[in-house]
Formats: sequence, C-alpha cells, structure tokens
Amino acid sequence: MHIPDGFIPLWQCAIYWIIALIALGYSLKWASKNLDEKNIPLMSVLAAGIFAIQAMNIPIPWGTSGHMVGAALIAIIFVSPWAAVLVLSIVLILQGLIFGDGGMTALGANIVNMGIIGGFVGFYAYKVLKGIGRIPAVFVAAWASIFLAALACSIEMSLAGTFPLVEGLIFMGLYHAVIGCIEGIITVVVILGIDNVRPDLLPAWVSSRKQEAVE
Repeated sequence: MHIPDGFIPLWQCAIYWIIALIALGYSLKWASKNLDEKNIPLMSVLAAGIFAIQAMNIPIPWGTSGHMVGAALIAIIFVSPWAAVLVLSIVLILQGLIFGDGGMTALGANIVNMGIIGGFVGFYAYKVLKGIGRIPAVFVAAWASIFLAALACSIEMSLAGTFPLVEGLIFMGLYHAVIGCIEGIITVVVILGIDNVRPDLLPAWVSSRKQEAVE
C-alpha cells in the first residue's frame, strides 16, 4: 500500500502533505494530553510490531503492494484515531528515510491512507459495532480499516494517472480483503493477549476484565 515517489504529481503530493501535517499536529496535541509513563512503552512496542508486519509485502500489479497496517489496533487500544495517526506517521517516516519503503514526496498520501483513513475507520467502526461483541467488532474494525485505506490508495493513484481505476480497485480490494482478515485476526489476538497479561493497559471499552468489574 506504500506509494513510491513518482507515482503522484508533486502538486497532488502537496495536497496530501498539507492534510497529513494538519492531522499530525492534532495527533501531537492528543499525545501531549494523553501519553504518560504508563502507556508510552506500550505504544512503542506496538509501533515496533507495526513496523515489522508492514515489512511483509505482497506485490500487486501496476507498482504497489499489499500488507498489514495496524492502525485500528492503535486507535482501539488508545481510544483515539489520533494515536493511530501519530504512530503510523512515525513508522512511515522511518520506513521512507531508512529503508526506502514508500516515497518521501508521497509520504503525505501514505499517512493519509494508513494513518488517517485507517485510524479513523478502525476507531469508529469499533465504536459503532462493539455492541455486537468485543471480538467480532475488533475483527471487523481492523478489516475495514485496511480495506478502505487500500481502496483510497488505488483511487489516489488513479487520479494521478498511474493506476487503472477499475482494475486497481479490483486488485487492491481483493488483495486487501484477504490481508484484512489476517490483520483482523492479529488485532484480536494482540488485544486478547494484553487483556490476559496486563488488562490495566487496556481501556474499559475493549478489556473484558474491566467490563466485568464495572458490571
């Protein structure tokens, strides 16, 4: 899903950069109010894990790739899509600068897709669906976050003239519909694992133990 340099005209890159910088500003404001010595280590560990899982790429025709994202996981655990924007921005910056994974001119677009769209879709999908059950809501939220981000990516490259719209939507959609299932399972497993070992690190809306205590 990383968009390389040269796939989007510079004037379009500038638009995505402006959106990304505004969102990053809000995420830093969120961090200054909500991050402390208790949850910073958890965020760091999750960021490292996201960095690792994004390295597992599946090539997709016309020059991009499919991989897991992790935005929904961050947004749900930290009860804010801005947390996902912050973490994904850091991960994408490091990937672009150190490993050349995704272009620096296209960094704004990558942050928009994986951080903003992925984070907000994951957060609000879980918020809307949590009434059907914690586990299915987490799975669907994670799946939807990566699937819709992939569709947005294909539309952006189509607008740039470097990706066929219909075929791009089909390939990006199909690949990420499958990858989204893997992401959903991993997201559920991570949250259940933290809930079993350190439920104090999870918010009440996703921790079964805290929900039981309230009841």
